[in-house]
Amino acid sequence: MNSSKNYILNVRNLVKYFPIKKGLLSRTAGYVKAVDDISFSVKEGEILGLVGESGCGKTTVGRSILRLIEPTSGEILFDDKDIIKLKGDKLRKQRKEMQIIFQDPFSSLNPRMTIGNIVKEPYEIHGVFKKKERMDRARDILMTVGINPNMLNRYPHEFSGGQRQRIGIARALALNPKLIIADEPVSALDVSIQAQIINLLVELQKKFSLTYIFIAHDLAVVKHVSDRIVVMYLGKIAEIADGSELYRNPMHPYTQALLSAIPIPDPLVKKQRIILEGDVPTPIDPPSGCRFHLRCRYRQEICTKETPVLEEKSPSHYVACHIVKNEKYNN
Repeated sequence: MNSSKNYILNVRNLVKYFPIKKGLLSRTAGYVKAVDDISFSVKEGEILGLVGESGCGKTTVGRSILRLIEPTSGEILFDDKDIIKLKGDKLRKQRKEMQIIFQDPFSSLNPRMTIGNIVKEPYEIHGVFKKKERMDRARDILMTVGINPNMLNRYPHEFSGGQRQRIGIARALALNPKLIIADEPVSALDVSIQAQIINLLVELQKKFSLTYIFIAHDLAVVKHVSDRIVVMYLGKIAEIADGSELYRNPMHPYTQALLSAIPIPDPLVKKQRIILEGDVPTPIDPPSGCRFHLRCRYRQEICTKETPVLEEKSPSHYVACHIVKNEKYNN
């Protein structure tokens, strides 16, 4: 699954548990199992969609890869270097190659800094370019993302939500990284602006040969940008497949339910909506066996007892499901 040399990122057995503290002595009373032993790879130059309901752990995965939060265990190999083992200057140097676009363009920009200073700040932190060059570089990048460079001395509150996200994208591009993690980059924006930002991200990916991990809860958004898609549920990976294959032949019952919720812009086409039972279980005490079995319409006894392994069911199509082995569910 990840033996090919053209993989830029290999995540292996990644685990992230958040301790729950209680009492005056702040003793650990349990753990939130946000990400629980997941593995996947990202090819150089591709857009990998990472999708799932809120609380499934997808943002935790993105932030763990960048070491914005510390993983509990596992390996994160970027260009064959284990990010988890890097410290100090080595980690800071590695971060030049990996950047993030945050979900909320309102809180991710420093309100006390002009946008020119925001975009050139990465150059100052990493000591890149001469002082005189830095603002010129910032001006060029802002122009690339569609912001008038004459606005360099304005503050974030003087821009709309879509413009602020463009500034956030410019900041992420400043150091010419190899990998960008886009953490729900359009979910906080008006629908009318979302398409513009998505088109900009795709355009920049082609122009600068970028690699993206595109995190979203909306499969309709991910469909238009992703080469491959990873579907997560309650800290586990349910399915991995090429974008077109996943939409044509979803194998996991959870993926099938997500896809059934995507509206079709044709009043003559009737689509059967799959309504999931119950609520998402708590990651503090996830169910035994398959974590989806409490809401699955196909569940069998084995689903309650054994955790399914992520297996290749068809070429480059991986599924963690017991029932998919049955001919009834194979297309």
